[in-house]
Order: sequence, then C-alpha cells, then structure tokens
Amino acid sequence: MKRALLPKHERMLRELGENMRMARLRRNLSSEQVAERAGIARNTLIKIENGDEGVAIGSYLRVLIVLGLEEDLRAVAQDDVLGHKLQDAGLSVSRRVSKKQ
Repeated sequence: MKRALLPKHERMLRELGENMRMARLRRNLSSEQVAERAGIARNTLIKIENGDEGVAIGSYLRVLIVLGLEEDLRAVAQDDVLGHKLQDAGLSVSRRVSKKQ
C-alpha cells in the first residue's frame, strides 16, 4: 500500500524537479539529449522534472550526473544538526571508578 506524501513534501519534490529542469535549460540541453545521456526514457525525465515521487532515485542520480551536479547529492544530511543533537542527548556520561581501594 502506497502512502501519500504530505503536501509540503510533494512541494519539495516539485521544487527539486524544477531546479533540475532549470539546470538543464541553463546548459542548453534538450530533454531528449539528457534522457539519452542518462539512459532513461524521455517520459521518465519529464516525471523527474515534475517531481514525480514514483521515479527511482537512481534515475534522479543519472540526470544529476548528466548535468554535472552529482556532487550536490553528497550534501544531503552532511550537516545533520538534528541527528547530532539526538545522538548527543542519548550519550551517557560514565563516571570514573576510583582507583583507591
């Protein structure tokens, strides 16, 4: 059973797709060129650029590679502020055992 995304998350995917479309246009590449170079169908590229949640992340990556933006994917969760706070909160401080007996 497929769970629906929240509107906020749907908007994020649409923005990602639009950013990828604008990157393609700035490079003066047609959708046919990018799809061919990425090894995906043109319809898949259209879905990516529309923020379709059903497209595999591998296809998104292939398009990013064609656009020369694959390193941007490394930035995801690179500075995980919330994760670090949660990790720090879960750490317990152990007390040293006295060496005196």
